[in-house]
Amino acid sequence: MLKIEHLSKVYGEKKAVDDLSLHILPGEIYGFIGHNGAGKTTTIKACCGILQYDSGEVYVDGVSMKESPLLCKSKLAYIPDNPDLYEFMTGIQFLNFVADIFKVSSTVRQEKIRRYADAFELTGDLGQTISSYSHGMKQKLAIISALIHDPRLIIMDEPFVGLDPKASHLLKGIMREICDNGGAIFFSTHVLEVAEKLCDKVAIIKGGKLIKSGTMEEVKGDTSLEEVFLELEGEQ
Repeated sequence: MLKIEHLSKVYGEKKAVDDLSLHILPGEIYGFIGHNGAGKTTTIKACCGILQYDSGEVYVDGVSMKESPLLCKSKLAYIPDNPDLYEFMTGIQFLNFVADIFKVSSTVRQEKIRRYADAFELTGDLGQTISSYSHGMKQKLAIISALIHDPRLIIMDEPFVGLDPKASHLLKGIMREICDNGGAIFFSTHVLEVAEKLCDKVAIIKGGKLIKSGTMEEVKGDTSLEEVFLELEGEQ
């Protein structure tokens, strides 16, 4: 569903991402772990077509991001860690705007908005301008907007930041449901306990380089993901 091949991105003298290769299959929740500045967000933005990369290739459902960026973007949804939304719009205006972009029918969008807005307890706030929303409300709105067009792939950067426990639990269930229906999830997180319980596979990145990846059991073995991460982070 998402194939990253020998991806590299350089900022001046620094290689933010260095020859990174990963393959996220349909049905997989794939966690992406690393300290601040390790290259997670750069990788994620490159996979979404937001950031150009210097070498390598990204494929979404077999389609090249370099050759067909619009087709790739039509197949995925991106949820950033700090949603940058059109704050002059109301919540419902923004959701309809996103639905228009992806050419979602009136019937389908109404069902999706009703279902997810009710679930995230945001229905009563959709008539308010986004500028009045808290960070958590903006995060919920961004999540709902990402689900409107039934993306095959969802890429998320720290998706649980700002969410209350109930919303976090709901999002985890939605992520598993999407993957059970043949979709795929690729997300970064600092909450290692969540990654360990939720993810089918995990990759650890350090200094732009992939240092370990595989199934959760392959990566952590008989210990915890936190212990493995701290041990790998301490290696020179």
